[in-house]
Amino acid sequence: MKDVMDHATDKVLENALANGMDLMSYVTQFQWDQARYPTAVPLTSLADMISKEISQVEAELKTQTAAYNNVKSSLQILEHKLEGNLQNRSLNDIVKKEDLIVSEYLTTVLVVVTKANYLLWERTYESMSEFVVPRSSRKLYEDQEGGVFSVTLFKKNLSEFKSKAQHNKFIVREYSYDLEEQMQEETKQLSVHKKEQYGVYVRWLKMSFSQAFIAWIHLKALRVFVESVLRYGLPVNYQAFLLQTDKKRSKKLRKELASLFVHLDPTATASKKDVNCDIPGLLQQEYFSYISFQISTNVLDYSY
Repeated sequence: MKDVMDHATDKVLENALANGMDLMSYVTQFQWDQARYPTAVPLTSLADMISKEISQVEAELKTQTAAYNNVKSSLQILEHKLEGNLQNRSLNDIVKKEDLIVSEYLTTVLVVVTKANYLLWERTYESMSEFVVPRSSRKLYEDQEGGVFSVTLFKKNLSEFKSKAQHNKFIVREYSYDLEEQMQEETKQLSVHKKEQYGVYVRWLKMSFSQAFIAWIHLKALRVFVESVLRYGLPVNYQAFLLQTDKKRSKKLRKELASLFVHLDPTATASKKDVNCDIPGLLQQEYFSYISFQISTNVLDYSY
């Protein structure tokens, strides 16, 4: 979302919702979705459901992203051809069809000449080939660097003219009015297609973000249940709470919680040297006398 919306904070937050709610509201009002994740099935099946769901989202994300990026890059390539300096940009907004003479024997050539070489061009262009039409040079366009000149000559002498023009540091543009017009039309069509694809992509991102976030919170709830049973045994007897804090107050909160629940596991407050934590995948500094998982609802904090 951040990429496709050019990191526009407001737009990202408008679309980063869960079930149509902002993330904090969804988390604080969380209720287990029985229809999506029925609790009658085994815990491993629930975990597999969530895993498969997210795998499908990830696979579809690659497909959707590739489709959008293909259109975007194709448009950028065409737009690059339409822009730039006189040596490589499109000339269709400069050249009119009536500026060109194309017949069985004659052709009009477009030449880029720097301002410093204007006088040289006027003195030499008629002598670059035996069959250049006299006084046929016309300046069609000019910018800060130079200008685009048209000149008419016989087709059979085009190669000779190009060679001598290059020798004098004039740039003969390879130009076809019809091809350039076709390219402009393709650019317009791609621009429309990009807007359509953008809408499709953003709608999919919004829907899939919601789906992924909801799955993530259900997985958190599932872990709270499993870890509580593993830690405290059966029968199931625990209470889950949501504690909202920030970075400034989190350290103080941890201290208060450690004091409040020290009786659940006195070893949790011991130093790292004094206790050996044998819980697989759990680092000592993450171990508390109570079950704890962090949920960040500020998606704009994420970096990659």
